[in-house]
Amino acid sequence: MIIDAAAVGYRELNEILAKGPGKYEIKNCLGQRFIGAGTDGKEIRIEGIPGNALGAYLNGSSIYVGGNAQDAVGDTMNDGKIIVNGNIGDAAGYAMRGGEIFVKGNAGYRAGIHMKEYKSKIPVMVIGGGTGSFLGEYQAGGIILVLGLNAPKIVGNFPCTGMHGGKVYLRTSGKDIVFPPQVSFHLSDGAERAEIGRLVERYCGYFGGDVKKIMDADFITVRPNSGNPYKQMYVSN
Repeated sequence: MIIDAAAVGYRELNEILAKGPGKYEIKNCLGQRFIGAGTDGKEIRIEGIPGNALGAYLNGSSIYVGGNAQDAVGDTMNDGKIIVNGNIGDAAGYAMRGGEIFVKGNAGYRAGIHMKEYKSKIPVMVIGGGTGSFLGEYQAGGIILVLGLNAPKIVGNFPCTGMHGGKVYLRTSGKDIVFPPQVSFHLSDGAERAEIGRLVERYCGYFGGDVKKIMDADFITVRPNSGNPYKQMYVSN
């Protein structure tokens, strides 16, 4: 089904998408919010720029964006995938608890904030460019991979602040990054690089690129190193 969103508000647009499973192609998207929110069993392709909370509470649908997307992509999503062939705004994957987000370009502040996992549900976010400050803030689970392709800086300030679960992979040696004391990092080992390689293959499958060239670099793995990651935020010793 083709939807011309040029003269359609976000409520009407989402009422159309809520009617049943199937394939939808949205043309002339002009910042409509909550596209695909809570849906399952749909394939949604978007031409234009979707507004905030694209795929919020997504429960199994697949969303493809031909260009950029705004803030809160995949907010609290549970399953499914969101593929953005451009850049995204702030707070992508907020409280994400399943599914996957792949972004060709850059992400804003607080990507992956409060990501979590439970048993076999492990959310994944892959950012091809760089990210703003507070990447993985309060992360409790899941996997974040940032490749730093065509980006002047792979991460902004205060990455992994309050992190207490999950892992972050960064395509860098880590020498110029200042991490908070409750996390530690090391050069990714064989098993970790194998997992990174699988995600890079998928990234290149969506957006193109040379897997071998991307993998021919240092990667670091960031994990929490304390059972009480908030201690130093509230006490002096």
